Amino acid sequence: MNERHEPKFQVRARHTGSTITVYQAYRPEIGGPAARHGRFPAAWKRERMTWIKPSFLWMMYRCGWGSKEGQETVLAIEIDREGFLWALRNACLSHHVPALHGDQASWKRQSGQAPARVQWDPERNLHLDPLPHRSLQLGLAGEAAARYADEWIVGIEDVTPLATEIHGLVRAGQLESAAGLLPEERPLDLDDEVLARLRA
Repeated sequence: MNERHEPKFQVRARHTGSTITVYQAYRPEIGGPAARHGRFPAAWKRERMTWIKPSFLWMMYRCGWGSKEGQETVLAIEIDREGFLWALRNACLSHHVPALHGDQASWKRQSGQAPARVQWDPERNLHLDPLPHRSLQLGLAGEAAARYADEWIVGIEDVTPLATEIHGLVRAGQLESAAGLLPEERPLDLDDEVLARLRA
């Protein structure tokens, strides 16, 4: 990946014509059954906002390569592309930007009604250091969380062993080998109007 010339706000993901892969990390009691059955178990709290991340390395930063308590099982979740785009079209930024929202009260109204939230955080490299361009996090609540759990999921894979293998290569200084194992994440072709509302 060219770290110097990436657009600051761009959605990059592993994707096909009909699906997009996102990442989440859970405790084994949630992650294990989800990977085995291809859907979240009853213990998964659908009333909470759930954050999905298209960036594998940002997920590694968040879960410490699967070492953080409660995030030991890393899942690659393949979801319906149209569902992901629906969430983006119905999302609001997770913080107030005057140029986009006007006053704070207007943003709070939009935020309270939106079933999805967008947050941009620095993308990460193999050492999990921040890069100049941003990585999308998409928070799903209410209708969006229900659609995600019940309609959008195509497949769930436990990629904890992959995370462990890549981390081991990074620690051994074998960065080329580690990079070769990373999921291929390509820019997602999005309508300008969708991203225009969501750039921080």
